[in-house]
Amino acid sequence: MTFRAIALLLAALLSATAARAEGFLKVDGTRIVNGSGEPIVLRGMGLGGWMLQEGYMLQLGEIGQQHRIRARLVELVGKKRTADFYRAWLDNHTTEADIAAMATWGFNSVRLPIHFDQLTLPADREAAPGEDTWLEEGFRRIDRLLAWSKANRIYLILDLHAAPGGQGNDLAISDRDPAKPSLWESAENQRKTVALWEKLATRYRDEPWIGGYDLINEPNWSFATPGEGNGCDETKNKAVWGLQQRITAAIRAVDKKHVVIVEGNCWGNNYKGLPPAWDANMVLSFHKYWNRNDAASIADIVALRDSYGRPIWLGESGENSNVWFRDAIALVEGEGIGWAFWPLKKIGFNQPLEIDPGPGWAAVVAWMTGKGPKPDPDAAYAAMIKLAENSRFERNIPHPDVVDAMLRQPHDASARPFVRHRLGTAPLTIRAADYDLGPAGVAYADTVDANYHVATGGERVLWNNGVTYRNDGVDIAREADSRPAVVDFVTGEWMRYSVEAAQAGHWTATIRARSAKGGTIALGERRIALPASTEWQDVAISGVALPAGTTPLILRAVACGDCAVESLTLAPR
Repeated sequence: MTFRAIALLLAALLSATAARAEGFLKVDGTRIVNGSGEPIVLRGMGLGGWMLQEGYMLQLGEIGQQHRIRARLVELVGKKRTADFYRAWLDNHTTEADIAAMATWGFNSVRLPIHFDQLTLPADREAAPGEDTWLEEGFRRIDRLLAWSKANRIYLILDLHAAPGGQGNDLAISDRDPAKPSLWESAENQRKTVALWEKLATRYRDEPWIGGYDLINEPNWSFATPGEGNGCDETKNKAVWGLQQRITAAIRAVDKKHVVIVEGNCWGNNYKGLPPAWDANMVLSFHKYWNRNDAASIADIVALRDSYGRPIWLGESGENSNVWFRDAIALVEGEGIGWAFWPLKKIGFNQPLEIDPGPGWAAVVAWMTGKGPKPDPDAAYAAMIKLAENSRFERNIPHPDVVDAMLRQPHDASARPFVRHRLGTAPLTIRAADYDLGPAGVAYADTVDANYHVATGGERVLWNNGVTYRNDGVDIAREADSRPAVVDFVTGEWMRYSVEAAQAGHWTATIRARSAKGGTIALGERRIALPASTEWQDVAISGVALPAGTTPLILRAVACGDCAVESLTLAPR
């Protein structure tokens, strides 16, 4: 499909879910309401990777923090070229086209993860303690993002993702350098954090399309054992609450209107020791990853909402399959809880937009992670700039299946065509990977369709073993010519294809498949043996009857241990 065709498909699929915002958001009991007093369910994405790079988003998870990534790039191509790369990255990664697309798809909010160093100097680089150097270029980037959000009627939520010094022992999320004092170990870092929020609130206090201030992303700090642990066993969290109270007071000195969003310790989820509500316009945020999507998984935070008398917001979630996305969103929206999933884009397939790193980036990654030789600096720099340019919306790979799982499927469990398959008088070839959009059990069935490792206590699992093309449980891999094919197609799994026939008739179905062990597959109730072979082979089923109109065809693995399917061709008899 062309990019335009996919965009039009998404607009058609999701127009009914597009919630439009109006006026300052505010708290009304346990609900968030808009300026007209109407309850609003925030549906948004986080712009992870833009102002703050986490290593895994660039295939550099082994390196982790942005400052370490930057240092390695300086070693590779020099300071000036590294600075040029980061400027190109910031200029390309997020533009008005991203925000316009989000609005078209049906999102009504966007969460901006801010690295403090885009707006002010680190404390150890200031001329003296107590001084703050403000970096206007970073503020202007937020201004532009706000203008795009206004134009597309999307609320912009400011999220301090990397506070001065870093707020936890999960180092990459706040670009923390463990050799320096953390946020919690430095009074000056805390003072600078408060001053930064006062500066932001002063600048944006009259902007109704600022949806709120997310004060500190995912504190994860064990105060009994500084430098170790993530605060999940803390029982008082006095420093976490105390700093957020100070930030709130500084904001309220200049801005009485905007919602303040508070996060607990343990990546936003430990609310032990929470003092009585210190602000009337205050929301509690929680984060949710890799656990079950049942009532028990949110029971504690829902109970806190009801007893504390303030709204809750799922401020971050994601990095899973479409099954998990759909179920999580249906769960929280059933409680009237809004959400922001993570991230809008990265290198990888399980979010709305995918960044193609380009052919040269792999060599840079190999050297940076100690798995390959040092590349030529000119070639490395060219690969870096290509990556930055490919982060731009127009060059992203769209994943309409992800958006469909987030915005339509929680409310509509029906199957819809992923690609329109229209059957006329000429043969029609359907790629096996182009099965219908829809939930598991409706559009497809697969043995593994989500990662629940936090709940199971086991290892992380892949749902799509080929990690490409689509984010469902169906395993899809690329052939040498980049064509997607369904692989690891095993007994009990199936895919559904909606086929439109202009007129009733009989067709011959030719299935292009392979299996080293041999197996049996079926189209509807018609079974056919697949001889053992490691090469693609064509097997035919004659006399497939289709009525005029749209008919679902089901391709099943009846007895397969290692089957793969590349395509299905329907030809008139």
